[in-house]
Amino acid sequence: MQEKSPIFQQIKDYLVSEIASGRWKEGELVPSEQALVRQFGVSRMTVNRAVRELTAEQVLVRRQGSGTFVAPQKYQATLVEIRNIADEIRARGKLHASRVLALQARAADDALAAEFGLEPGVPLFHSLIVHFENEVPVQLEDRWVNPGCAPAYLEQDFARITPNEHLMAVAPLQGAFYTIEAQPAPMEEARLLAIEPGAPCLVLHRRTTSAGRVASVATMWHPGHLARFTGSV
Repeated sequence: MQEKSPIFQQIKDYLVSEIASGRWKEGELVPSEQALVRQFGVSRMTVNRAVRELTAEQVLVRRQGSGTFVAPQKYQATLVEIRNIADEIRARGKLHASRVLALQARAADDALAAEFGLEPGVPLFHSLIVHFENEVPVQLEDRWVNPGCAPAYLEQDFARITPNEHLMAVAPLQGAFYTIEAQPAPMEEARLLAIEPGAPCLVLHRRTTSAGRVASVATMWHPGHLARFTGSV
């Protein structure tokens, strides 16, 4: 049985979910720390930690003498937008399809646990999906997901929707870190992308956060002769 998250994290999750639901909109006053102390039956120190961390994460903003407000909901511009590959393919007038190769819970190894900020061995959700454009494989998506951010992840039909669509709905994006590098395709990745082993690929590794936690870590392989990343700063 999965342990409940610490109470300060539960308070953070509550505040973020109320903002995401639209109950508190940008610029609106959120409940005072004293009100949250009464609501959750915890110490002022616990509430202060939750509010302080959300302020540092730019979800909330404090104004001296006025209170705490919902911060402007904006994200730093990056060279790669967090976009749904199905939408990108359809925008080009092409047909998107996907083949789910794996969808299961697996224990986090040391490297994954470090990326998620969790203990090694804790369960994570894992999906492996090939995305097609007009029946040509254009992306191999190898994704790990924090069950605390998307508890129903394994119940989704990813032949009908994409992991991106589901995660954007249940774990609103707070921030992202990514790297892009050129790599030769290993044997298995090459087979799944229908390219020659060693063929050049562009590999996007992206870690996203939601409600102060790492929600998803994904590695996406793209055949080099088909891939193009665009954006602006």
